[in-house]
Amino acid sequence: MINRRQFSFAAGAAGLAGFPAVHAQSDKIILGQSAAFTGPAAQLGIQFHAGAKLYFDQLNAQGGVGGRSVEIRKMDDGYEPDRCADNTKKLLEDDVFALFGYIGTPTSLAALPLATKARVPFVAPFTGAMALRTPLNRYAFHVRASYNDETALIVKQLHNLGLTKVAVFYQNDAYGKAGLDGVTLALSALNLKPVAVATVERNSVDVAKAVETINASAPDAVVQVSAYKSCAAYVRAARKAGYGGGLYNVSFVGTQALADELGREGAGVVVSQVVPSPYTGNKPISREFAEAVRKTNGAVQANFSSMEGYIAARVLAEGLRRSGAKGGAEGFISAMESINGQPFGGFNVNFSRTERAASSFVELSMLTGDGRVRT
Repeated sequence: MINRRQFSFAAGAAGLAGFPAVHAQSDKIILGQSAAFTGPAAQLGIQFHAGAKLYFDQLNAQGGVGGRSVEIRKMDDGYEPDRCADNTKKLLEDDVFALFGYIGTPTSLAALPLATKARVPFVAPFTGAMALRTPLNRYAFHVRASYNDETALIVKQLHNLGLTKVAVFYQNDAYGKAGLDGVTLALSALNLKPVAVATVERNSVDVAKAVETINASAPDAVVQVSAYKSCAAYVRAARKAGYGGGLYNVSFVGTQALADELGREGAGVVVSQVVPSPYTGNKPISREFAEAVRKTNGAVQANFSSMEGYIAARVLAEGLRRSGAKGGAEGFISAMESINGQPFGGFNVNFSRTERAASSFVELSMLTGDGRVRT
């Protein structure tokens, strides 16, 4: 199933020798990114961007694409939809080639209609929400698995362990509700439903009421669907209040950020992952990424979020390479649609004219008490 063929920078540059200027950018291909670079979700934006930039820096050092460098123009939205929409309008006014690496469901939901209206590709948002995937939008390309995929694996794992009393702690917005829907769907297939649900507001760590509500139901496990600050606050508060069951998170939590927040208190917390481990080196893409990080001498941290940024940049670059002489947004879209079954160092990507969700890859990892992640 896994083919170990790897992308060649040199081949990519050669394949783009005829790639024309787009949007009057003669020497650069400009990507626009609105993400959280400050606030309680900042590490997600910082890490994803660092991983993507790491790949593009390597690509540019090899001549870029057809002699043109790829640059990310980033703007901070603090994980707030209104700020994201304003940023997106500015980026579109600046005539960016594509929007790339947006962080979060509510922010991406604010941006995608703007990208669609402008007929600008919207590539690799850091979200697994089904609302961004159905109905199919020809301008949107999702590299990661969906929250339905992640929650299905979590519920399957709990079922295999004989744990049937499942509660959900979720962020009170489109992201949290997408995760709740995924858990509910997976449980319903087993003729079960959540024993309790409770919320936290976006960019808040006020979890006391949620802990009280969920602990009262004595669940076997709690699935958390929020950002790392609030999830860490919940873990601490729930355990202080006597909860001794399992704690499961979806990938958007930001695994390393959560581990950093919790420290020793993170031991045993489970997180689903949508990219291969950046730590084990069991896939070619993991070894490639680890070597690239090593060469930065500590400037880039190896973690799941930066790994996702690196893979997303790699996929986008392949779309540029395949565009060849056609160029432009429409040529790029057609090229991305042709990436069907290509392995990127063990991470398979499947796009087509009728498929915009490239991967269903999900696996589980666990935090240790020393700030590490075990897969």
